Amino acid sequence: MSDETENGPTYGFDTLQIHAGARPDPATGARQTPIYQTTAYVFRDADHAAALFNLQEVGYIYSRLTNPTVAVLQERIATLEGGVGAVCCSSGHAAQIMALFPLMGPGLNVVASTRLYGGSVTQLSHTIKRFGWEARFVDFDDLDAVAAACDENTRAVFCESIANPGGYITDLDAIAGVADQVGVPLIVDNTSATPYLCRPFEHGASLVVHSTTKYLTGNGTVMGGCVVDSGNFDWSASDRFPSLSAPEPAYHGLKFHETFGNLAFTFHGIAIGLRDLGMTMNPQAAHYTLMGTETLSLRMERHVENAEKLAQWLENDPRVEEVTYAGLKSSPYYARVARICPKGAGALFTIAIKGGYEACVKMVNGLEIFSHVANLGDARSLVIHSASTTHRQLTTEQQIAAGAGPNVLRFSIGIEDADDLIRDLDQALLKATGQ
Repeated sequence: MSDETENGPTYGFDTLQIHAGARPDPATGARQTPIYQTTAYVFRDADHAAALFNLQEVGYIYSRLTNPTVAVLQERIATLEGGVGAVCCSSGHAAQIMALFPLMGPGLNVVASTRLYGGSVTQLSHTIKRFGWEARFVDFDDLDAVAAACDENTRAVFCESIANPGGYITDLDAIAGVADQVGVPLIVDNTSATPYLCRPFEHGASLVVHSTTKYLTGNGTVMGGCVVDSGNFDWSASDRFPSLSAPEPAYHGLKFHETFGNLAFTFHGIAIGLRDLGMTMNPQAAHYTLMGTETLSLRMERHVENAEKLAQWLENDPRVEEVTYAGLKSSPYYARVARICPKGAGALFTIAIKGGYEACVKMVNGLEIFSHVANLGDARSLVIHSASTTHRQLTTEQQIAAGAGPNVLRFSIGIEDADDLIRDLDQALLKATGQ
């Protein structure tokens, strides 16, 4: 049953993951959201076109900006996260740039966790320098170090809720407190957790980003990203965020925050971000992801159940030196699970095996059910040796800091039969270690 509020019923997660944003097609009555495979939309008349281009009316102009299929996905993800709006784009990496774009400028910096996906570390370490932006990497378990890394040029704090690859859980409440003191938004990559396991806005985050490629789609078929806005950050509280608080020359001096209120960041993401960066999600990708979200809670429950079983088995295996799964009582992050991810610690973790780099390679080659791919969040169980792939561009010190040392394998646990997965791990460990 749903709870009643003054605005009507409040539905549960399982209902929202199917229905949020979706309505029967008004022209045909189609129950599933159609794929609107079109580049442009006919205006009613010249005044209608002018109103759309002036941001005086919400509607569809060109699919680089808005598309009805993508719009349903945006509303669904925003609803599941508890946000006011969302902007979908072409990939998770695109979502990170989209999130930073209205905030940053030459000479400004973002303070980021050392425990990030290797591609994110590379993007923040090297690529954003071409924009004149800087990233400062800090161990987010050291709150004093996070605060010390922030200065008058800091414009955001960035972390992952469940960090890839190690499955470490970030103390979002504590980090949000630091960001609040500095007066900047906390951006949380919630890809590994999904809103089913963690809702960062409830812990003080201002913005959430996703690689929808992963668990939200859940079947390894399409790329996508999303930026979700909490609507809670005051962009006009200081002069640090002129893109949102100051007059915008491209729209005749319109001030996004003054005009659109708590939807300012979302409107800017469409009207400026997608317009000029062009990192658009295509409607077929949105369609696949919409279908994936319909089973999100069911899949995440099985992902977590399997991950707990496999992590416990691996922790008790003498061929394994370490398992980083936060759902294990031995994990230093175990106490955070109930508070940050009350429905489980996710399905992502690493193991260190005896024999180092060479043993890792042998184990990857020996696995039969696990797929060796550069992805996570699939219904299939996946494995990768991060040091030779996703984190290859990093120094050994950076790899170790990110939890992806040479003797480490990352696992993304799928929804297969757990006993079958354990047997596969057992035979592969025998091949890798001779034991």
